[in-house]
Amino acid sequence: MEPRRKKSVLCFVALFWFWTPVSCLLSPKGVNFEVQALMSIKASLEDPHGVLDDWDGDSVDPCSWTMVTCSSESLVIALGTPSQNLSGTLSPSIGNLTNIQKVLLQNNNISGPIPAELGRLIQLQTLDLSNNFFTGEIPSSLSSLKKLQYLRLNNNNLYGALPMTLANMTQLSFLDLSYNNLSGPVPGFLARTFNILGNPLICATGSEKDCYGTTPMPLSFSPNGSQGAQSSRRLKSQKVALAFGSSLACICLLILGFGLLLWWRQRHNKQIFFDVNDQHHEECCLGNLKRFQFRELQIATDNFNSKNILGKGGFGIVYKGYLQDGTLVAVKRLKDANAIGGEIQFQTEVEMISLAVHRNLLRLFGFCMTATERLLVYPYMSNGSVAVRLKAKPALDWGTRKRIALGAARGLLYLHEQCDPKIIHRDVKAANILLDDYCEAVVGDFGLAKLLDHQDSHVTTAVRGTVGHIAPEYLSTGQSSEKTDVFGFGILLLELITGQRALEFGKAANQKGAMLDWVKKIHQEKKLDMLVDKDLKNNYDGIELGEMVQVALLCTQYHPGHRPKMSEVVRMLEGDGLAERWEASQRTEATKCRPHEFSSSERYSDLTDDSSILVQAMELSGPR
Repeated sequence: MEPRRKKSVLCFVALFWFWTPVSCLLSPKGVNFEVQALMSIKASLEDPHGVLDDWDGDSVDPCSWTMVTCSSESLVIALGTPSQNLSGTLSPSIGNLTNIQKVLLQNNNISGPIPAELGRLIQLQTLDLSNNFFTGEIPSSLSSLKKLQYLRLNNNNLYGALPMTLANMTQLSFLDLSYNNLSGPVPGFLARTFNILGNPLICATGSEKDCYGTTPMPLSFSPNGSQGAQSSRRLKSQKVALAFGSSLACICLLILGFGLLLWWRQRHNKQIFFDVNDQHHEECCLGNLKRFQFRELQIATDNFNSKNILGKGGFGIVYKGYLQDGTLVAVKRLKDANAIGGEIQFQTEVEMISLAVHRNLLRLFGFCMTATERLLVYPYMSNGSVAVRLKAKPALDWGTRKRIALGAARGLLYLHEQCDPKIIHRDVKAANILLDDYCEAVVGDFGLAKLLDHQDSHVTTAVRGTVGHIAPEYLSTGQSSEKTDVFGFGILLLELITGQRALEFGKAANQKGAMLDWVKKIHQEKKLDMLVDKDLKNNYDGIELGEMVQVALLCTQYHPGHRPKMSEVVRMLEGDGLAERWEASQRTEATKCRPHEFSSSERYSDLTDDSSILVQAMELSGPR
């Protein structure tokens, strides 16, 4: 009896630890507190497009809901519903989501006061309520958010005095309170970047002192204080004289230093880290990234010789190049430097790209930025892109294709769930999956990637991508999410299986019906050999083929909420959980689909049409 008792105790302990993360959120009646909070938020909002329709009050787990992100312990850590035309008010119940780290509600029509209960979200790092119709005062309770790094309340109807306690938010790095009706005095913001422009009682024109900045305000700043004004008048003449003398000395030193630098460069033929044509002559300080001279990249590419072109795309041309030390690189010369944005915007994009470091992501060597040019420098991929290799000889074997699929999935998983800030690729396809010397998959071309937080919303003003890979919701409404990439990855799997690009495969399939409907049909009829690349010559595993087709069909489901996350896709490709997920999807399709939802031919007909919105991706390397 003793061994049995010991075994029972161990089982009880294991079950206790397994259920602890969930059970700690349950009320005595078995209701998940986070579910209650989210349902209260939903009830106070008006949702004209039904984006919150899958929020179910009877659920015990909100982690599968649209716009909700959970941790590995099934705790809600992010809520993002930007640009969804939501109106109504923000429920104070949001204060019960005590594990949440990011709240993104920008670009909606939400009104009413900002709940003071937000101050209870001690884990909150990002709060974006900008471009809404919030009214009332800024809650002083926000100063309790000791981990808050990014706060945007701009473009609302907020009024009243700025809480002086904002000066106590030591972790805050970005603060935007512009275009409200706030009044002073202004606290000594500790945020590295702040903006209070457009508040008529503080900064009506922007010419007033300290309306915005990229360095902290002096803690002693007091715009309404008479002593400060008198001190300013007394020191004004001294400051003018000092500034003039300092400026003159700096100009002389700069001229002398620049002349010495050019002489030194000519004598020693060494490279410098800024471009002569740049507006700001400053050394690059972006980690391991190098800021190249434009002249250096001209030499590397033989003055951007057409013989060195590796690929062309909607954003520019990619050239093969040799650096001075013999390093082989791919140089992406972006087409319209002015359309890309200013220096700060481009530098932000470069920083974003450089933060994504993973063995299955194309790393960035460096960049070049002048008044008229924007260039990115990548390592050269000797085996080219998957799209090129699928057409080349000898054909990629089945094992290599499986390895490519898994590597690409892991790269996208990093972008979606492990990279901070989270990144959406928006153009996942075989042409943008590159192969290194060992034919390992490397996800490339981040030209279409957008930040989900900190800078941009889920919705862009124009659809960008390649026809045949664009998810239906992105094509029709411009709404994108991680599930947009999941759809593209599903099409990528079909490209690996068939050996054809999506447009080619789609046009061929259209003779028998819509592409995805046809794949479903031959899967049901167990005729998958009709799909397989003829160059494989039956050298593939039939069971693995069936599993890959199932993963592709799960990824390309019409409703974004029904598609798996990339973490689930990776597990399924590794052989874990596919059968259960497939069975669940079949039950859902059988019970919940309405008649008009079966018209896949109508849904996907435009996905196989080579229309004007096609933006071919830049392939950052050529074949071996």
